[in-house]
Amino acid sequence: MDFQAVSMPRTRTRNDAARAAQDAQRWASVVAKDKTADGQFYTAVATTGIYCRPSCAARRPKRENVTFYDTCAEAEAAGYRPCKRCKPNELVPGAQHAAKVAEACRLIMEAEVVPKLDDLAHAVGLSPFHFHRLFKSIVGVTPKAYATATRQQRVREKLGRSTSVTEAIYDAGYNSNGRFYATATDILGMTPTDYRGGGANAEIKFAVAQCSLGAILVAASGKGVCAIFLGDDPNELVREVQDRFPNASLIGGDREFEKLVAHVVGFVETPHAEWDLPLDVRGTAFQHRVWQALRAIPPGETVSYAELARRMGEPKAVRAVAGACAANHVAVAIPCHRVVRTDGNLSGYRWGVERKRTLIEREKIK
Repeated sequence: MDFQAVSMPRTRTRNDAARAAQDAQRWASVVAKDKTADGQFYTAVATTGIYCRPSCAARRPKRENVTFYDTCAEAEAAGYRPCKRCKPNELVPGAQHAAKVAEACRLIMEAEVVPKLDDLAHAVGLSPFHFHRLFKSIVGVTPKAYATATRQQRVREKLGRSTSVTEAIYDAGYNSNGRFYATATDILGMTPTDYRGGGANAEIKFAVAQCSLGAILVAASGKGVCAIFLGDDPNELVREVQDRFPNASLIGGDREFEKLVAHVVGFVETPHAEWDLPLDVRGTAFQHRVWQALRAIPPGETVSYAELARRMGEPKAVRAVAGACAANHVAVAIPCHRVVRTDGNLSGYRWGVERKRTLIEREKIK
């Protein structure tokens, strides 16, 4: 009986070649002690019975004694012990630091009152000095500033649900009315009662003008510009301001305010000019970090959401970064139009993709 030749040897040859190429690349990482390869694979040395990270500072073994494994579990199942020097079965230092800071953030968010620095540092196993420096390098603000922003966000949420202002203040973690009221206007832009009432008794001046991008509405509280909206229909822009503060006193701008509007329009038309007006923007601590990072992008430059997240030290927070960009109510002054998709395409601009395109193209002209 005749049989057809099977193709298994050829398939095996291709797999062996791919594995050899992968091993060669991995060995190159070991030779270079490449820290970026840590966690991607592990090196096991037959003569010592130990497995290590690719970047291990120990003396390099001979190539013929090395076997590569994808996980610690695989290496240990083959009978190897973890290296006591590079500790491959533990988190890499960067991940350890991130985990400690994440735990501290969780403790801050769950605490009824703001935890003390020493207590937070002790909880994550660090000295207060090292913890303070590490927290700021990763989060971008100090533990105290993060706790303050968390508590401020909590009181905003509580004011919308609690039966009284006092209840909201204590539920948010403030241990006295006086301490909160001393900074209430800075936190909310108005008194707590006014904020709870959807802006009741607060005065917001606004005016609508025309610019090269269509209709533009500028609104400002007593603290600064709180909204810059772009659109085709001026009436829709006014309704948008009303929706934000349904009970606020919206006042049409006078001649002095019209000068401010003209200043804003001039900034929109001249993108390389510096923004020199005060802003009154409210958001979470993370949103403020994103908005600050947006303002650091020079005119004429665009970045992806992923790149912006990396610049902030939050490479995994791409969706959160995109959400903060979408939450921006101050067009152009906080330039969320300078953020594009990874492939360079334009999307996700609340005032229209064509306006985004126009702004980007205009800023490229020096």
